[in-house]
Amino acid sequence: MTGLAAIDPAWGWILAGLLLMGGELLIPGIFLVWLGLAAFVTGLVEAGVDLPWQAQLPLFAVLSAITVTIATRLNRVELPLLNRGVQGLVGREVVLEAPIVAGRGGVRLDDTLWRVSGPDLPAGTRVRVTGAEGTVLTVMAA
Repeated sequence: MTGLAAIDPAWGWILAGLLLMGGELLIPGIFLVWLGLAAFVTGLVEAGVDLPWQAQLPLFAVLSAITVTIATRLNRVELPLLNRGVQGLVGREVVLEAPIVAGRGGVRLDDTLWRVSGPDLPAGTRVRVTGAEGTVLTVMAA
C-alpha cells in the first residue's frame, strides 16, 4: 500500500484532529478545536482498540456532540469583567477627575481616562457608573 491508504487509521484520526485544532488558528471561532479534540480522542481510542471504520465514525460523531455541547455550556458561563467592554464598568465607583459641566466631564478608571455624562458635579465628587453610550460613561453621584 502507498499514500494515504498506508496510514494507520489511528494516526489518520490524530492527524485530522491536529489539523482541525490548527485550523482554529487560521479560522478562529472556537468550533474547529472541539471537532479536532473529538478526532484526536477517536485516534487515541483506535490506537488502543482496533475498531472497524463502522465504529470509528459513530464514535467521532458522539465525541463531537459531547465536546461541542460542553463548549457551548462553557461559553454561556459569565465570567465577571471578562470581555465585557464598557458594560464591565457599570456599578464601579470612582472620583471625578474633571468636573461635569453642561452634562460632560471625565474620570480615570484604572489606567484610562473616560468621558462621562451626568448631572453637573465638581471635580473630586464620588460617582457611580450607571451605564454607557458608546464610549461615554453615564454617572450619578454615589
